[in-house]
Amino acid sequence: MRLSFRRRAATGSRRRANPTRVGRVDVVGGGPGPADLMTLRAHRLLAEADVVVADRLGPADEVRTRLDSDVLIIDVGKGPGRDPIPQAQINALLVAHARAGMRVVRLKGGDPFLLGRGGEEVFACEAAGIPVSVTPGVTSAISVPQAAGIPVTHRGVASALHVVNGQGPFTGSTLASLADPSVTTVVLMGVAALPRLVDAARGHGIPDDRPVAIVENGHTPRQRTLRSTLGAVLDEAAAAHVTNPAVIVIGDVARAGLLLPASTQYAESAM
Repeated sequence: MRLSFRRRAATGSRRRANPTRVGRVDVVGGGPGPADLMTLRAHRLLAEADVVVADRLGPADEVRTRLDSDVLIIDVGKGPGRDPIPQAQINALLVAHARAGMRVVRLKGGDPFLLGRGGEEVFACEAAGIPVSVTPGVTSAISVPQAAGIPVTHRGVASALHVVNGQGPFTGSTLASLADPSVTTVVLMGVAALPRLVDAARGHGIPDDRPVAIVENGHTPRQRTLRSTLGAVLDEAAAAHVTNPAVIVIGDVARAGLLLPASTQYAESAM
């Protein structure tokens, strides 16, 4: 079934810009990629939008092809070494278009409140007196490992989850989660930081046989999974030319053969 964000005639036309009336901002989680993994509310808000301010990840490309031609799409996506529009400017864009009477959707990959800076955008709108709401999305921290057959918790294997931003420092709480075999550690935005992560973990006494999985391009036809160990992952990731976007999973749930046969290691998704 092909999903569309275009308004049907039976449901009325989208509200047009009205400078005499303040619009609103909806911060929407787009999930891990496919548009059909977004919520029904996210689809409705996109169909009502005058302006879509979109990230690079999530369903942005698919959404672009399905919006009405008169919807303004603003690309603010960040990538490795690429930060074209600072967060303060993104906040200002949301406020300016809403003040012009627009319905603005801030479309983000994953969930807006999990390492997505959605809270900053809500704060900026509230400070400016702009009505704002948040629509949750499926977070890549759980859904991307799931796409590779990795449950972030699993009875008798892992009973807790620790999520960390790979671009930040690896604090004592992260090292403690890595050391605890009952905890799964998920690292987002961590490919470039993998050497630093491995050094910190090994320096903290984490054993070299701790399972590690790296899932690239989860929920897309380009998905592939590398299953390794803490002691081998640097060499194996380099040999496989692992790149972003990817989610790193560390813990016993990442071991080959837990749910999927070990022969599926680093195979491209059959999606």
